[in-house]
Amino acid sequence: MRLVILDDYDLASEWAAKYIRNRIIQFKPSAGRYFTLGLPTGSTPLGCYKKLTEYHKNGDLSFKYVKTFNMDEYVGLPRDHPESYHSYMWNNFFKHIDIEPQNTHILDGNARDLQVECAAFEQKIAAAGGIDLFVGGIGPDGHIAFNEPGSSLVSRTRVKTLAKDTIVANARFFGNDLSKVPTMTLTVGVGTVMDAREVMILITGAHKAFALYKAIEEGVNHMWTVSAFQQHPRTIFICDEDATLELRVKTVKYFKGLMHVHNQLVEPTLSVKDYTD
Repeated sequence: MRLVILDDYDLASEWAAKYIRNRIIQFKPSAGRYFTLGLPTGSTPLGCYKKLTEYHKNGDLSFKYVKTFNMDEYVGLPRDHPESYHSYMWNNFFKHIDIEPQNTHILDGNARDLQVECAAFEQKIAAAGGIDLFVGGIGPDGHIAFNEPGSSLVSRTRVKTLAKDTIVANARFFGNDLSKVPTMTLTVGVGTVMDAREVMILITGAHKAFALYKAIEEGVNHMWTVSAFQQHPRTIFICDEDATLELRVKTVKYFKGLMHVHNQLVEPTLSVKDYTD
């Protein structure tokens, strides 16, 4: 497990974007060999998406041979609602890059049979050859995707009822009107994300500090579902200084001492220009 600590949100977002960029380019995707990327929503990944878009517009990164699978979607919210995760992904990322629409996969929260929709999503991931890199964020209570406290750590994509804390946290996106916040979602499971060949988790802000502490310094616990990724062979946590406030000083010092090693993962930053004739 790696923990990468950057000074602030912008630097953490940039480091994460460089890492994704290098992973895609090193993979050398093609029409017969797609790179498969799992993606989150929320406020934390916005800076990363902005940098990835910038890399694409500069001609350094292409998503033509990338397939994406999103973590979750609200149940019952119209697809074109401004707060749906379909809208989020297209407005904040997909419409700004060269990804083919048929290569983006987002759960349908309005499907006639939600159980069938969840099972089909798992089948699509398997048909794509699994996820090469799953990027995620967490809530203040340590949930990843919508795997709320108490979720099974081997869970698969399913229908999930949101915890009250999550509904309250999401109210800011719905005019702070709790009655407008969806109470159910479709979400990939902890086990679904654990199956990815590599997992990157973005954690920024002082309000996530206790969750990072639970993820890094304490044991695996289904009440803090992000802690499961201690047991993944290739997990990388990326955080800012504020998110480390609950960690022990020696823990922070230890991981900061490894930054010269971690930075080799993003330096040099590769470009598709170097791989085209």
